[in-house]
Amino acid sequence: MAFKRPVSVLVIIFATDTKRVLMLQRRDDPDFWQSVTGSLEEGETASQAAAREVKEEVLIDVADEQLTLTDCQRTVEFEIFSHLRHRYAPGIARNTESWFCLALPHEREIVFTEHLTYRWVNATDAAALTKSWSNRQAIEEFVINVA
Repeated sequence: MAFKRPVSVLVIIFATDTKRVLMLQRRDDPDFWQSVTGSLEEGETASQAAAREVKEEVLIDVADEQLTLTDCQRTVEFEIFSHLRHRYAPGIARNTESWFCLALPHEREIVFTEHLTYRWVNATDAAALTKSWSNRQAIEEFVINVA
């Protein structure tokens, strides 16, 4: 099994008309709701990874739909949850994450491929729903405090 790289992206998807945030329920932890996330592949930029992860996880093709994926110019480092560390090389306990936002004009039905289900949630509730401090902080900084 190939190990995941400890370098990832977080993409906050929200609808500009309702300011509601798309939240995805993880398959491996049904109590865990999150935004689109994923590790960079070898030779890939963070921006390329963000667009790829959005396409893979929710079947939104940023390029084909001529959507703007905004680089928030924010990178954080966090400790990888212990129950997920087996996905990384031995000894890897920290991950570096770059933040992006994808503003859609309206909420839409989502075809989810890697999660149990999804919800469009008001931003304050979305921030409270996620277990990830970085996901919470990104929603607060780039959706709640901007609206």
